[in-house]
Amino acid sequence: MDYIIEMRGITKKFPGVIANDGINLQLKKGEIHALLGENGAGKSTLMSVLFGLYQPEAGEILKNGELVRIHGPNDATRLGIGMVHQHFKLVHNFTVMENIILGVETVKNGLLSMAGARSQVMDISKRYGLDINPDAYIQDITVGMQQKTEILKMLYRENEILIFDEPTAVLTPQEINDLMKIMRGLAAEGKSILFITHKLNEIKAVANRCTVLRKGKYIGTVDVAPATKEELSEMMVGRKVSLNVDKPDREPGKTVLDVKGLTVRNKATGKNSVDNITFRVREGEIVCIAGIDGNGQSELVYALTGLISAETGTASLDGKDISRETIRRRGLAGMAHIPEDRHKHGLVLDYPLAYNLVLQRYFEPRFQHNGFLKYNEIYGYAKTLIDRFDIRSGQDADTMTRSMSGGNQQKAIIAREIDRNPKLLISVQPTRGLDVGAIEYIHSQLVAERDKGTGILLVSLELDEVLSVSDRILVIYEGQLVAELNPREVSYQEIGLYMSGSKRSAVG
Repeated sequence: MDYIIEMRGITKKFPGVIANDGINLQLKKGEIHALLGENGAGKSTLMSVLFGLYQPEAGEILKNGELVRIHGPNDATRLGIGMVHQHFKLVHNFTVMENIILGVETVKNGLLSMAGARSQVMDISKRYGLDINPDAYIQDITVGMQQKTEILKMLYRENEILIFDEPTAVLTPQEINDLMKIMRGLAAEGKSILFITHKLNEIKAVANRCTVLRKGKYIGTVDVAPATKEELSEMMVGRKVSLNVDKPDREPGKTVLDVKGLTVRNKATGKNSVDNITFRVREGEIVCIAGIDGNGQSELVYALTGLISAETGTASLDGKDISRETIRRRGLAGMAHIPEDRHKHGLVLDYPLAYNLVLQRYFEPRFQHNGFLKYNEIYGYAKTLIDRFDIRSGQDADTMTRSMSGGNQQKAIIAREIDRNPKLLISVQPTRGLDVGAIEYIHSQLVAERDKGTGILLVSLELDEVLSVSDRILVIYEGQLVAELNPREVSYQEIGLYMSGSKRSAVG
């Protein structure tokens, strides 16, 4: 059979780890081919080899049966290969439009000509339902909008082989359904799609075939239709995985977080991103803020954690007003934070893993003396967390955090925050980009924290997660809380109505 892309015996090594160990992958024209594997299995690395970001130590790539050399992304683009990356490759102080056309600009008499490109981009965005503001700066838009920008970047280049690396990690259920339709439409037009995802529902919904990787090795390729989710997850992690959250009933204790009349103004628009919000979180309960991305969740969390200042209102932690406290003082008062953007707010990527694991505690006497860090103490502590939370990296505590897979970076943040024994854990998209094995583990950690008496404020765009993990659901729409729901008594459809603003009820 002729394949549009064939990767044979691809081997890629990094210090201390073989990311791809002789992997084979064949992509048919017009198919949606899923690439499945745990975090650190080598999926993104393999796709980065195909896109020219990495050069393999061994192996070859064929396009339409002919050997090709891909020395960089420009070579890949010339061959019709495009990629939407899990961690976006966008210039933050450029506009959405400037990012989309970057590298393929139209120039007339030495001047940038935007009119034709703008018209073409807006046509593509309308055709595929990818609504964007072309003049907004990347640094000012939500993660979901950045994702749409990346997809439009690829479609604008008219690529015929499309690599989607975790494309739905930041999308709402409605947006995911729209993207699935887009992908099916692209495949029907003859485009060939490689689709990296951890979400078995998505693989079942759109993929024709699925290749499974485990710890850098090729496990097998299966037809998706006859395969069950349980079979796929077992191929991926090498053991049976529970897809349900085991969460016993628990009576909440006293109030840990008390938020009253909190308002956050958006300096750019002058409108309120968070509009007079009042709610509470008690000991031993998981309260989930559910909503479509961009409805004030991020600003609410930023205000609670001290990243930005609220216009009005108060937030009290364990009875003490923390509204004007510094980030460190909020941490010392018992607040922990798993941030939405692990690169921007969660990690120092060019620090070794050990230093990232003590970012919230390095000033404690245990880890420093008279301002000098205790190297052995830090690395000993890091090893304990690495073992306990199964954080995988090439050189253990010495690994540069930038080189770790997204899922293992996320595990490092969760380990650091949970190990501080917080009174309140604010957890934003904690399983974004994680595989089923890691999701099972993170959910069990959140439930264990709840059962220890920690109050947990969970912000999630994943309705499966919202319904299975939370004890109470608060729906946010345009900066206001529009519903308080019991996860045992509400359907996906009803939550969707509240999230879209079609329905609202009293809160509190």
